[in-house]
Amino acid sequence: MSLTANWSYPTAIRFGAGRIKEIAEACAAAGIKKPLLVTDKGLAYLPITQSTLDLMEAEGLGRAMFSDVDPNPTEMNAEAGIKVYRDGGHDGVIAFGGGSGLDLGKVIAFMAGQTRPLWDFEDIGDWWTRADADGIAPIVAVPTTAGTGSEVGRASVITNSQTHEKKIIFHPKMLPAVVICDPELTVGMPPMITAGTGMDAFAHCLEAFCSPHYHPMSQGMALEGMRLVKEYLPRAYADGSDLEARGHMMSAAAMGATAFQKGLGAIHAISHPIGAVHHTHHGTTNAVVMQPVLRMNRPAIEERLAKAAAYLDIVGGFDGFYDFVGKLNEELNIPSSLTALGVTDPDIDALVASALQDPSCGGNPIELTKENVTQLLRDCF
Repeated sequence: MSLTANWSYPTAIRFGAGRIKEIAEACAAAGIKKPLLVTDKGLAYLPITQSTLDLMEAEGLGRAMFSDVDPNPTEMNAEAGIKVYRDGGHDGVIAFGGGSGLDLGKVIAFMAGQTRPLWDFEDIGDWWTRADADGIAPIVAVPTTAGTGSEVGRASVITNSQTHEKKIIFHPKMLPAVVICDPELTVGMPPMITAGTGMDAFAHCLEAFCSPHYHPMSQGMALEGMRLVKEYLPRAYADGSDLEARGHMMSAAAMGATAFQKGLGAIHAISHPIGAVHHTHHGTTNAVVMQPVLRMNRPAIEERLAKAAAYLDIVGGFDGFYDFVGKLNEELNIPSSLTALGVTDPDIDALVASALQDPSCGGNPIELTKENVTQLLRDCF
């Protein structure tokens, strides 16, 4: 089976090994003539980034780059990037990297033409309508990990540096116009990042599948996304040069991010504040808290996950699925608890308060309360 394809839904996805060479064509299709490449500090001077800048320069697009992006990007990163964008007279963004680079790149493109502050566009009600849609710059997204799926999302997660809360900034036009999914760009991911980002994709699929909301298309994508992670994440972890596994994981990441239009849940609701306060890796945190969340939600999801287990060739219904998650975490060397992840002296009350404010709460299959979230967090340590 060929792992090369063009998809559109409405983002145009150029999928396949070596397709980063089409970066100039992607910019032209998006209407970008003078892009700013936004990536994180760790990626900025790696060969995959420098070679992309070389491709841009050879096609007359320049090689402008902004890389002052933290692992959990903040509004201060956004302000600095917006200034570079405006001062450089750019007309679009190439969001390049993992979740941090993709999320911040999208926010820079979104905010470059706005006059209101960033937090006015938090994903609350119809706040997105406050934005000047004509001021949103086009985006080409180039993921270099396989997890967040931010390349096919209409939102970005930004940490408020003052309150240490993760906020979701949303607008329909934040959806990238063109995406290049080139699995060759993910080959250099260390095993730890391969594991964490892969489990982020699995968490997106799992929570979307368990969400009580109605969205049959998302339900189907979530189920097949879980299958791809089950089959190919261990392979990508064991052999980073396995392009077939890398390619399928990029598909799973995009599928998970598309599927969670149906909703997320307690995994993300507690992972977001933990990451914001304790600076843990998001996908790895999701993996650590996954089994405790499954235990809490069991009364509402037992029958549904039994059906998923059957599709995934997992014996034992809910219990078999639960055990599979534990064994997968062990195989990927995921820490067994938040304590083992390095979270020390947690302020449980503050984490609970932040979790209950997280938009992900609305997709959890049982109602989240101060009492059950407190117990859930304690079970994660």
